[in-house]
Amino acid sequence: MQQRVSRLLRGLTHVAVGFAAMLGAPHARLNAQQSSTAATDAKDQPFVVDYYYKAKWGHADEFLALFKKNHYPVLKKEMELGRILKVTMASARYHTTEDGRWDYRVTIVWKSAAIANDDFDSATLTRKLYPDQETFKKEEQRRFEILDGHWDVPVKNVELDGR
Repeated sequence: MQQRVSRLLRGLTHVAVGFAAMLGAPHARLNAQQSSTAATDAKDQPFVVDYYYKAKWGHADEFLALFKKNHYPVLKKEMELGRILKVTMASARYHTTEDGRWDYRVTIVWKSAAIANDDFDSATLTRKLYPDQETFKKEEQRRFEILDGHWDVPVKNVELDGR
C-alpha cells in the first residue's frame, strides 16, 4: 500500500508540475519539485510500528517467554541485516479496563516503510535459528493461541513546535 501511495504522490507531483508549466508559473513548478523530493526523502526515513499483544488472563508470562525464545532472535537477525534499526518492548505498569487492556507493546523501527512492507520471507532465518522446526512451529502456534488480541499501529511523530 505504501508503494501505491508513493506512486500516487509522484503521479500527482508530475501532474502539478505539468499544469504549472502550462500556466507559466515557475514558482509552482519549483514547489512541486520540492514536494517530489520531500516524498522521495520520506520513503527513505525510518518507519515505526507499535505491535500490541493482549494475552489471555494468566498467560502473559508464557507469551513473553515464547516471544523471547522464538520471535525476538528473528528480529535481532533482521537488525543484523539492516532491515530493522531498533526493537523495544514495554508493558503496562497499571491495569486498565478489559477492552483497553494490552500486556506488551513491541516497537520496531524499520529502516523504511518500503522494507517494513516488503515481501521478505523470514523462513530462511527461522530454519537457521531453529533446526527443530517442529518444536518451533508448535511453540509459535502456542504463542498465538494464548492471545486474546494482537494489533499493529504504524506511528508517526507530530511536530509540536513547527508547522
